[in-house]
Amino acid sequence: MTYSRIAGIGHYVPENIINNQYLETLMDTSDAWITERTGIKERRYFTYGKDTNASMATEAAKIAIQRANTTAQEIDFIVYATITPDYYFPGPGFIMQRELGMANVGVLDIRDQCSGFVYALSVADQFIRSGMYKNILVIGSEIQSTFLNQSNEGRGVAVIFGDGAGAVVVQATEDENHRILSTHLHADGKYAEDLYVKDPGSSRKKRFYDDLLNDKSTGEVIMNGNAVFKHAIVRFPEVIKEALDKNGLAPTDIDLLVPHQANLRISEYVRQQMGLPEEKVMNNIQKYGNTTAASIPIALCEAWETGRVKDGDLVCLAAFGSGFTWGSALIRW
Repeated sequence: MTYSRIAGIGHYVPENIINNQYLETLMDTSDAWITERTGIKERRYFTYGKDTNASMATEAAKIAIQRANTTAQEIDFIVYATITPDYYFPGPGFIMQRELGMANVGVLDIRDQCSGFVYALSVADQFIRSGMYKNILVIGSEIQSTFLNQSNEGRGVAVIFGDGAGAVVVQATEDENHRILSTHLHADGKYAEDLYVKDPGSSRKKRFYDDLLNDKSTGEVIMNGNAVFKHAIVRFPEVIKEALDKNGLAPTDIDLLVPHQANLRISEYVRQQMGLPEEKVMNNIQKYGNTTAASIPIALCEAWETGRVKDGDLVCLAAFGSGFTWGSALIRW
């Protein structure tokens, strides 16, 4: 049998640290308010002229490739998750491919928002299991600071998001004791407008950006926070349990849960629902905010670098986001 495993992992975050005290100078908010509602103390913003979505992914990919003991030329395929591309099209995966010198390697864009990395990992897992590819680079990268409305009007969203990138190299293996055990993907489009950005969009009377020129607010994040929270605290435990049931395992078997870093209150609720001790849940939203498709690979990378993910550990990844989308991956490290 051919399986897939995570052979290398890396991440990159911009050097520009934005703490809550700085946001207090831009809008009517406070460190106490932000911390209580989200758990976030600081986040990273990209540096114009230095960082791009693709350049951050490139730096994360270089680390992952090196740790996988392979080269960029041995990568067969790229799966790239983002909702904040450098260009309207093509996606940043093509720019990263060029920067890494990976000529003629296929690139697949994934637009599944906060669940993007789990979706991308699942796609890579299936490609490798089918025998089509042997080495796949999976990316989650976001620059979200440029679409935030940092005023009183947009403060509910602006304090949440940050920038960064994470990458893994997924390789073929025959070792059933160290592999991706299963992935599980779901969506429900009934709630698409509870968390979305309307413009620029193609289904307009005139050119795709005309509405945005007339009303800049149509290009901002619209979020029904209560709806997102209520669905997230149901879907997270549900999809984690689905992965465990599929493999005949229980929550007590999990060595580390790495949830999408959406809100510390959500992660804490899920931890309690699953009956997990604090040391078995990875949270770094305090430092980076919500980096959407990049949040899970950044958190997973930091967990591995600090020894919280060890050989043979059972690691569960879980995500929920706009769409609504949600998913999980269970990995025997």
